[in-house]
Amino acid sequence: MTVTDRTAAEAAPDRPPAARRRLPGALVVTPVLVVAGLGAVALWAGSRGLDDIEARTINPAAIGQALGEHLLLTGVSTLLVIALAVPLGIALSRPGARRVRPAVLALGGFLQALPAFGVIVLLAFTPLGLGAPSAIVALVVASFLPVVTNTVVGLAQVDPAMVEAARGVGMSAGQTLRRVELPLAVPVLVAGVRVALVLNVGSATLATYIGAGGLGAIIDGNLRLGRPTATVVAAAIVAALALLVDWLAGLAEHLVRRSV
Repeated sequence: MTVTDRTAAEAAPDRPPAARRRLPGALVVTPVLVVAGLGAVALWAGSRGLDDIEARTINPAAIGQALGEHLLLTGVSTLLVIALAVPLGIALSRPGARRVRPAVLALGGFLQALPAFGVIVLLAFTPLGLGAPSAIVALVVASFLPVVTNTVVGLAQVDPAMVEAARGVGMSAGQTLRRVELPLAVPVLVAGVRVALVLNVGSATLATYIGAGGLGAIIDGNLRLGRPTATVVAAAIVAALALLVDWLAGLAEHLVRRSV
């Protein structure tokens, strides 16, 4: 058994195998609620009927294009957050960074407190200009803090005795981080990524106001045209997407926790 295996075995609470395999209730109920909710909205919209303008915006081709743009904004921004926030969180978790850690986390809290819509609009007047680049940077700013914080917290929760044991068997600081600390911190880190994903799915609807597309374009367009039925349908799709993304991230988090 490796040091990592011993650490995981000692850090994880004793749970029977059946309990480790069982899915949490939320992971079972969420997809059922999403399907039922979308079905109810579809029945409601069908009973009211769609005029020609609504039919042009609420159709598989238009929804598919907007959904693709929305997923692109969400995916790219989340990948950038992971690439930037995880290394920063690791650096802040080191003993030498204790003095600067509160200031950096406070700055992250300040950035997250900024209204996403205001950040998106302000970035449109920078050299990034209108379009997806400004929207992606704004989404990174909005979802940066949860990943940094969870990385720091996850690494801080690792038992110091396990770190000392790894160093005692000859591992360097880098090996201890990669083979002991990070594997044990992954469940908490994944929880932070889950929060970032859901934040980005919701905030990406605002990207339409700077020409970045997404599902927000359908909502805004139908609001401007006074088409409440199509607006509700588009809003329901955004809500369902957020729930499904949260469900997938929750499933990944459950699998990670079960393997540790």
